Amino acid sequence: MPLVLAATPLGDSRDASPRLVTALAEADVIAAEDTRRLRALAAALDVTPRGRVVSFYEDVETARLPKLLEALHAGETVLLVTDAGMPSVSDPGYRLVAACVTEDLPVTCLPGPSAVTTALAVSGLPSDRFCFEGFAPRKPGEKARWFAQLATEPRTVVFFESPHRLAATLGEAAQALGERRAAVCRELTKTYEEVKRGTLGELAAWAGDGVRGEITVVLEGAQRREVSVGDLVAEVAARVEAGERLKSAAAEVAVEAGVSKKELYDAVLAARRG
Repeated sequence: MPLVLAATPLGDSRDASPRLVTALAEADVIAAEDTRRLRALAAALDVTPRGRVVSFYEDVETARLPKLLEALHAGETVLLVTDAGMPSVSDPGYRLVAACVTEDLPVTCLPGPSAVTTALAVSGLPSDRFCFEGFAPRKPGEKARWFAQLATEPRTVVFFESPHRLAATLGEAAQALGERRAAVCRELTKTYEEVKRGTLGELAAWAGDGVRGEITVVLEGAQRREVSVGDLVAEVAARVEAGERLKSAAAEVAVEAGVSKKELYDAVLAARRG
């Protein structure tokens, strides 16, 4: 029997699919990020799980893998659910899926709510092409490198951030990226859902008053610009100063800007010598 990844409601239990209700009732094993939340969701859906319920959060994810794989090999159905949204998307699940793929065990998915696509849809920003960045980096050096990469990312960017770090991250983004448009989506589908739109600076000022709840940020992509190799030398230098290797930084900037990797690399070396 397969590993079943099931999306759970972001906040409103009425968003649960009929297939999720059936899976909760019939699975042999339910691996839940938070067993208490799983029990509360089951109660809200008026369903009684008949299978074993085991915790499967980040700190125990690796340790739980052998038993779950053993259950799958024995022909049991294992249902994986996280607190909200789709398992493995910045939540536990990836390691188990990868292990199943390695051991040629079937994996299927019950689609449903996702904070990523929900926020993108209501943001008012271009949604034809986007990228998902998970949680914003915490360490200053990693965050600086992240902003350097986003400086030339043309796609709309979606990422998660904790409420107590939101104001600082938005302020740093405004300094690094300029006054791009963005949307902060808070408590999606819940009673106090709020979508705040504006420039990065405006949103940083708003968040400075204090924000609570689950946060998803949608950021406008960089505007494509006509550039010469010379214009890009400073950008590569900034990324190298933030900790990237010169060769990889030059290659990435060249690809993003549509210029020759070799020409840009040689220009950076020439600037260093000169």
